[in-house]
Formats: sequence, C-alpha cells, structure tokens
Amino acid sequence: MMMRRKKKRSIAFLLVCALLLVGCSSGTSGETDAIKAAKQKVQALGKEPKLIATSPAVAAICDRLELDLVGVCSTSVSTIPERYEDLPEIGTAMSPDMEVIASLNPDWILSPSSLQSDLQPKYEAIHTDWAFLNLRSVQGMYRSAQELGEIFGKQQEAEKMTKEFTTFYKSYTKRNKNKKHPKVLVLMGLPGSYVIATENSYIGSLVKLAGGENVYQNTDQEFLTVNTEDMKKKEPDIIVRAAHALPDQVTKMFNEDFETNDIWKHFDAVKNKRVYDLTYEYFGMSANFKYKKALSELEKDFYQNTKGTQEVKE
Repeated sequence: MMMRRKKKRSIAFLLVCALLLVGCSSGTSGETDAIKAAKQKVQALGKEPKLIATSPAVAAICDRLELDLVGVCSTSVSTIPERYEDLPEIGTAMSPDMEVIASLNPDWILSPSSLQSDLQPKYEAIHTDWAFLNLRSVQGMYRSAQELGEIFGKQQEAEKMTKEFTTFYKSYTKRNKNKKHPKVLVLMGLPGSYVIATENSYIGSLVKLAGGENVYQNTDQEFLTVNTEDMKKKEPDIIVRAAHALPDQVTKMFNEDFETNDIWKHFDAVKNKRVYDLTYEYFGMSANFKYKKALSELEKDFYQNTKGTQEVKE
C-alpha cells in the first residue's frame, strides 16, 4: 500500500524590498505564484487551517492578523499574546519539540526565516506545510504580514497594520529630514565576545530606518567579526551597543573592554561621549512591534543626546 506524501511548498517570505512606503515591488512572478498556490491550498482545506507559531515575533504577527493557532512557542524573555496563553506549548523558537508539533497535526507551521536551515528538514519530516517569515527588518515583517494576510484571508487586517507603519514612519522621517545623519558602528554582544551588526541584521535595519549610516556595508552577511583597528579606520560618529542575550553581563563586558582596550579612547565617538547602550527589550534578533520604541530611542541618541553611556578613562 503506497502512502501519499503531502507535497511541500516553500512560501517565498524572503523578499528583501526597499521601504514598503516608497513603493517596493511585490516580488518576482515565481514568488507571486507561490502565494497564490498557498492561498488555493488553504481554501481547498474547506476549514480553518491549523496553525502553529514557533517564535514570539511570529505569534505577535498572527495576533495582529487575528489568526487562530493550535500551538505556540514557549519563552521566558518575551510575552505571548493573551489570545494564545492557554494553547499547548511546542518548545522554544530555536528548539521546537517536533513530537509535540506532530501530535497537534498542523496544516501550517510559521517560523522566522533566520532558522530555516535548521527547521525546514524537521518540518518536512512530519509532512506538513510551512512558511518562513522574513523578520530581518521592519519592512520584511510587514511584507510577511501582507503575504500571510493574502494566504489566510486576512487582507484587511494586514492592510491596517501596514498603514499604521506608513503613518508612523512618514512622521518619523519628517522630524529628522534636515538633520545630520550620523555614521554608526553597531556592536552586538554576548558575554565574552561581540560582533559587528550590518544593515542586513534587524538591529542594523533599525539604525538605517533611523537615518544612521552603518559603517559596515556592501556585504550580504548579518554579522561580521572585525578587529578594533579596522573599526577605527571607519571612524564612526556614534557607537551603539546591544545584547543578544544576558544584557547585564554584556553591558559589563562592553564597559570593561572599552576601559582596558587602549584603542577605544582614540575613537571620535568615544572622545565625544557618543557611545550608547541600547535597551535590550527593544533591540532583539527578529523584527517585532516594539520597533517604534526602538526607533524613538535611536532618534534621541542620533539627534538629541550629546552624552552617551560610556566614558573611557584616560
């Protein structure tokens, strides 16, 4: 007896558009066809699809779209929308429990694209459909929301979300239009080490939305490992420091390195006291709806504050 295996279809949520509000294209014809095919597959179910969101950021998007879920991730550092609080937990975003997921018999699993290489083989093994959302930028998040809205019949909810962003960002850019846009070095830290965040990372995209010029461009990488001598050559106007996890330990690490590594005192940003520690809750690894608070913080650091959080001793 032959078993008919469910056909897989990767939904093209990896669109990297220019700003939504300045008219990015809707993607290639192949991507459009994938969205149409997914929509038809959902309609063919003849019932509400059983959906699982495997990260807090994805769950937040589903909540805004008023999508029902049958399972949601567990988390100790983020808040899951109230409507999903009583649902079965399927494990953390990075290590979902596939046995639990399979027991829920989902029609679709929704996850961030940053975890696609690890999670896609696991999803294929349980014969379900899946979609990976581009959460590397605010624009990518809203594009993904639009595509989810198209697939699952929530176009009005998605359009409302997009208009909110458009209105906010139009006002935001207008306030800072004629101000000097600084050159920015973005450090992302873990206890004991740190890397450079480029424009391709979420925090890098926030810096760009705020009008900052990332001193590390022309790369397809999200993060780079660079020595301080190379950073000095870039001579940033501002240095921002963020934590990937354990923010108190990371802040302590940054402070110690800036005090003991002699090269830092030669940076103009350090001399001018333009080094800022970013609020951990607003600057995560995936786009989320706290971006307004994140951009407001960057606005103050870039255009209003004259003194940062770090002073290197001579």
